[in-house]
Amino acid sequence: MNKEVFTKHILIKAEKNCNEGEKMSVHLYSHNDLDGVSCGILAKYAFKEKVQVQYLSVNRVDYQVADFLTAVAGYERDYTLYITDVSVNRDNEAKIEAFVQKGGRIQLIDHHKTALTLNQYKWGLVTVEDDIGKKTCATSLFYHYLVEHGLIEEKPVLDEYVELVRLYDTWDWEKQQKVEAKRLNDLLYMQSIEDFEESMLERLTNHVHFTFDGFEERLLDLEEKKTERYIKRKRRELVQTNIGNLCLGIVHAESYHSELGNALGKDNPHLDCIAIMNMGSKKIGFRTIHDHIDVSDIAGKYGGGGHAKAAGCTLTKEAFKVFIDKPFQIKPLKEDAKHNQINIKGYCALFENRDEDFFLVYQRKQGEWLLEKNHKLLSHTSTSFTNMEHYIKRTYQVGLAHDDKLIEYLLEGYQREQKNRQS
Repeated sequence: MNKEVFTKHILIKAEKNCNEGEKMSVHLYSHNDLDGVSCGILAKYAFKEKVQVQYLSVNRVDYQVADFLTAVAGYERDYTLYITDVSVNRDNEAKIEAFVQKGGRIQLIDHHKTALTLNQYKWGLVTVEDDIGKKTCATSLFYHYLVEHGLIEEKPVLDEYVELVRLYDTWDWEKQQKVEAKRLNDLLYMQSIEDFEESMLERLTNHVHFTFDGFEERLLDLEEKKTERYIKRKRRELVQTNIGNLCLGIVHAESYHSELGNALGKDNPHLDCIAIMNMGSKKIGFRTIHDHIDVSDIAGKYGGGGHAKAAGCTLTKEAFKVFIDKPFQIKPLKEDAKHNQINIKGYCALFENRDEDFFLVYQRKQGEWLLEKNHKLLSHTSTSFTNMEHYIKRTYQVGLAHDDKLIEYLLEGYQREQKNRQS
């Protein structure tokens, strides 16, 4: 709906409300991911047909909020607006404050640290962690808000659904091995938002506990196998580069960003984070498995934001140069060999890179690990195999070689020693 049509629609409805004495109109603008959509589901559960819900990309939120505030000017007391899982810019901050001062009702609920400054306003509710240190999500915050204001009542099925959303959005589901949270997100992206809403609302209204039905379980099993195949293919396309003091992995992908970023991060713990390029949507997603890295800071440098372990930004011209143009000529990162029986990490292990250089890691004495490059001893030493592997992977972009190459390397080294002795 364009601005002119939207404005006309809102004004007509506002005039009808004033003339006919209808109850206050409720609107909700939310993000278009699982957390944002679940806020919409809770709003429809609480307000039924009285609420109008719109799911928006991060880039569309400020335009939509500005249009709304312009459209309802003069009718502020007839409207309530909830903004969930997204934030607003400085210009809209001032407009919202003016709207509230004129009697309008707006409540912004978010959990991203980049929005914490909005807590200075009465209409701002931004909480990253609760009082006991548990990470929040917009759905959990909105749920508690609705309960505290007597708009809905707590019950097991709602508690369970909200917790699954929170677990997925904060990525705590993996620590707690709550795979149902990931499967809930998978289910959203396997169907339209409208179908997902309808299904969840029916479940939240009529069920005592939250579960998937048999058909959904079968679909989710198939989706899981599809995801595994996709990640396997993308592992071969990962590129490693340094940006500032960070060592990043870069991959181009249009699907399964969270799962892909997590899998690639686990495969390559020497990388500080994974940057996922989506050329179709012109977006970059950042993921990390490390507690000492905050990818929202990286995204923030390019006008984006998000969580400490999951964030994103638009692919600006500057970001294009850094994440696509400069790394374009880099060869994909060498994967670790799988199913080895001889060349195993933690012992005498051989690594190789795309330039066919070989790096042998071995222990001379307890707590002293040495490194050879193509049979020449290098000066770098480490106190553990893990530290040495971290160093050579960040420095030389290597992967664990296959068993046969370790045997060839050691045999070649032995032959060299014999030749040197004879000469």
